[in-house]
Amino acid sequence: MKKAEITVFLSLVFVLVVSFVLGILQITVIHISKNLSRLATDRAVFSVFGEYQIQLFEDYHVFAIDGSYGSGGFSQEKIIGRMHYYGGDGTDHEVTGIQFLTDNDGQAFREQVLTYMEETYGIGLIRDFTGLTGEWKEQEIQAEQIEKKEETMLEELEDLKESTGTLEGSPFTCVEQIENAGILSVVMPKDMELSGKSISPDRQSSRRGLHKGNGNFPARQAMDGISEKLLFNEYVLDSFINAAGGEEKNRSLSYEVEYILTGKESDKENLESVLLKLFFIRMALNYVYLQGDSEKQAEAEALALTISIILLIPEGMEVLKQLILLAWVTGESVADIRTLLSGGKAPLVKTKENWSLSLSELLTLRGGAEQLQGTDEQEGISYKDYLRIFLFLGDSDEVTMRSLDRIEENLASEHGLDNFRADQCVTKIEMKNVAMLFEELKYTYPVCFGYE
Repeated sequence: MKKAEITVFLSLVFVLVVSFVLGILQITVIHISKNLSRLATDRAVFSVFGEYQIQLFEDYHVFAIDGSYGSGGFSQEKIIGRMHYYGGDGTDHEVTGIQFLTDNDGQAFREQVLTYMEETYGIGLIRDFTGLTGEWKEQEIQAEQIEKKEETMLEELEDLKESTGTLEGSPFTCVEQIENAGILSVVMPKDMELSGKSISPDRQSSRRGLHKGNGNFPARQAMDGISEKLLFNEYVLDSFINAAGGEEKNRSLSYEVEYILTGKESDKENLESVLLKLFFIRMALNYVYLQGDSEKQAEAEALALTISIILLIPEGMEVLKQLILLAWVTGESVADIRTLLSGGKAPLVKTKENWSLSLSELLTLRGGAEQLQGTDEQEGISYKDYLRIFLFLGDSDEVTMRSLDRIEENLASEHGLDNFRADQCVTKIEMKNVAMLFEELKYTYPVCFGYE
């Protein structure tokens, strides 16, 4: 018989080995539990952001979660509830950062639009326009100058009327019509019906109080460079209808691009405001040509001489000549706008061949009943081209937010999404997550997700 013995040393070694193995197993279990918790949270947040508003994406190519889930009342708890639904109840989620479409004047919206336009069309879409932006700014300056000149002309015309009486049948009838009844009274083509649609300004995202996000999210650089502005504006022109073209749709406004430019509550006001800008640009271009046409200068001088003799004011002949030239430019500009609103193109540079209004026709130009039409030149500039110019010269933040106004209204009128609000649409989120691994062991980790 042999006696079995185990020493104290071997016992300690055995205990240490078992403890080490059990410790390794416990650490492994903890790490696996952590990874499983992270995987569950990642799966949940991916699933939540997979529930993007489908009509917003299909119609406007923008990803965002409707944080109200169709109810019209945003709550972070609704998003957290969806996280629990997809990831289980073993983890607590707390929102530490959130970004809405409307934050920072629509930054997230603008970023997504630019990404979509770059990936779909590329920079070649706006290559032809990048070299024209300097000319556009110059045209704006010229328009401001001619507007001031017209104001002076109207004052001189009023002085003339006070000293001589009314000037019925004079070349100033068109000028007076615009002054008294507005630009729309003379430029609307006969077959174009003025829209009477309007919206409630206080309901628009560009004016009402908005939900504000929080947190620090990376932002795209160079949002307002020339290329970026042009690309975003092409998106606006492609997504929204205007007065001179596009299929009529069931929308709350018919002149959407005009609203984006001016932000007024009715189609009539928006169109009138845009056409007034266009009117002064056309006046400036036409005035430049008329000043260099000696034949037309002579015609204006002859008519001024005749009127001054009739009114017994020979000393006023030069003033009358300048008034007649500006009135002639006014009439030609009216003819140009009628061409543009009819879907045609107006010459960018006037010549003797494409100047459409004679001085005799100017005497009968009034109202919208006449079918006076300017020259439709294939190589000219269209109404849409002028909208492109105005969008570029406009404020980027206003253009962005008013575009969101139209998206809200259109999703309501076309798809019945009356509770859709852009400032409840989530594009990025940060969360603090706390998982209970064991009875006393908590695991805290962050998660961040967003549409790029």
